[in-house]
Amino acid sequence: MEWYLLVAFLGLGAVVGFAAGLLGIGGGGIMVPVLTTIFMAMKFPQEHVVHLALGTSMAAIVPTAVASMRAHHSKGAVLWPVVKKITLGILVGTFAATFVAAFLPTLWLAVFFACFMGYVAVQMWLNIKPQPHRELPGIQGLTGAGLVIGGISALVAIGGGSLSVPYMMWCNVNIRNAIATSAGIGLPIAVAGTLGYLVNGWNVAGLPAHTLGFVYWPAVVLVASVSFFTARKGAELAHTLPVATLKKVFAVLLVLLSLKMLSSVL
Repeated sequence: MEWYLLVAFLGLGAVVGFAAGLLGIGGGGIMVPVLTTIFMAMKFPQEHVVHLALGTSMAAIVPTAVASMRAHHSKGAVLWPVVKKITLGILVGTFAATFVAAFLPTLWLAVFFACFMGYVAVQMWLNIKPQPHRELPGIQGLTGAGLVIGGISALVAIGGGSLSVPYMMWCNVNIRNAIATSAGIGLPIAVAGTLGYLVNGWNVAGLPAHTLGFVYWPAVVLVASVSFFTARKGAELAHTLPVATLKKVFAVLLVLLSLKMLSSVL
């Protein structure tokens, strides 16, 4: 691997982990457009660059999800009964959506990603916090919610926080518990998404060396080796830095990265 690619993947890991810890967002919003651009520069097959970016991003999220989940669990903030009830829907929705993604053309995936990141950017810029209207549903309701959260998360390679946190707050869950429980949900999303992209890319011909399915493992190792640690630092600074202002800056960054990905694909 060329030295500049090594630096690019390590730098991406540092930014992704820090942003995840500081702002409580998944890394896919940054990783997918950046990986797409890098993979295009590496001459990966254009018809699969977004699939590879999604699968690689999902796999790289796993270690960060573990670290985040452990941190929140140590503070007793994770609502494990909710995690248990929603996990089946999360696993099925995430895994099934990877099959949808595998059959979608690169351009369609890029457009869907850009539109969803636009929604996330607006949510962050306006600091939207839904008003609580109801109680959390039973296992059937949570399974249905998990199907939707997992399905969209797989299509854009995120940990689900931008969907699960507002949903739980809408159901009268305290924001601290909602964020912590979302961290618990993030691990099954990342694992199911990774497995799905592995399976769907298993027999695809012409993929680059060092890939397994739609996962490019050198990028996973390099990104995760840094993000695992910078996520902790970001979480520490979340209590001292003006997070509301930083969210607006990050919202602009998400839009710019999404537009860059679209221009690369086009």
